[in-house]
Amino acid sequence: MEASGLAALKKNAGPHGTLIFMDESGFSEGSVIRSTWAPRGQTPVLRTRNRSWRWMSAIGALAYSRDGRRARVLLQFQPGAVRTPAILRFLQHLRRHVRGRVVLLWDGVQPHRAAAVRDWIARNGAWLTVKRLPPYAPDLNPVEGMWSWMKGTALANVCEDTLGPVVRRARCAAKRLRHKPAVMQAFLAKAGLSLSSNVT
Repeated sequence: MEASGLAALKKNAGPHGTLIFMDESGFSEGSVIRSTWAPRGQTPVLRTRNRSWRWMSAIGALAYSRDGRRARVLLQFQPGAVRTPAILRFLQHLRRHVRGRVVLLWDGVQPHRAAAVRDWIARNGAWLTVKRLPPYAPDLNPVEGMWSWMKGTALANVCEDTLGPVVRRARCAAKRLRHKPAVMQAFLAKAGLSLSSNVT
């Protein structure tokens, strides 16, 4: 996304608007393997059951103020794949928790392009503008950095027998992230984006 394109989005958000990046991911009972510390001669061992891991889908968003000084994280979980009804619920969730004008940036996966989603967006055009990120460029979405951070911290080297503890760990990670604005800014920087410049 070019700087001029981001500047146009900031103008579209208005002086008190919010830029929101949204994405989906999955969390399983399996472990994300990371290097760790242990006493010499006591190598940590991850033990899992020999069966297929179940998955929990997640929809997440990072909301940045127009000047880039404030950031928020929003998160919802659901069993199964993310389909149109889940996208609509999350959009309603955004409206309840984010005031003022919003520019929403997301990719072009099928649930985002569903007729019901397009109709909902059209009905809410007074406050919501939706822009599609370039195809095959997940690195441009800061939410990808959030997924990586959550899985590499709260869920690193964790093997659970059920999905409940996995979701609880992920929710706790999201709560911690809400108190780490510098980390959320780092997600934006990793995507090669900046909201700090003034737009006239």
